[in-house]
Amino acid sequence: MTTVLSPIDGAVLALAEVPDPVFAAQMVGSGVAVRPAVSDVRVEVRSPVAGKILKLHPHAFVVFTAAKQGVLVHIGIDTVKMRGEGFELIAAEGDSVSAGDPILTYDPAAIAAAGYSDIVPVVVMDTAPDSVETTTIGSNVSVGDSLFELA
Repeated sequence: MTTVLSPIDGAVLALAEVPDPVFAAQMVGSGVAVRPAVSDVRVEVRSPVAGKILKLHPHAFVVFTAAKQGVLVHIGIDTVKMRGEGFELIAAEGDSVSAGDPILTYDPAAIAAAGYSDIVPVVVMDTAPDSVETTTIGSNVSVGDSLFELA
């Protein structure tokens, strides 16, 4: 079992609550989303698992675990359209990371000004819908708290 940790502070939501049909229908994979705690300073996003950064964009990253599972963290909805504005990378694609290592920071005000949702889906790629086990939906988490278990 691999424990997937929260990359940020916030409230845990079911993917069905994400305002994006691809995430809401779990087409990318199963998981949860985190609505970030209100912040007027840059937010540091941390790796939810140990592994290697397979893909890294300003608004999203995938960490590939030793168990050969890709865990996607996507900061906001439609934030790809921001073209990196308001985001700053700390890590690099190909880096090996431990759970809890900082990957990037973002400015919540920039996402709000662009008119996008700041919800952060955390998804195990290519998994069946509702295949992760969690009891955290509806609760508040701090960065590093358990979100769900990977079988």
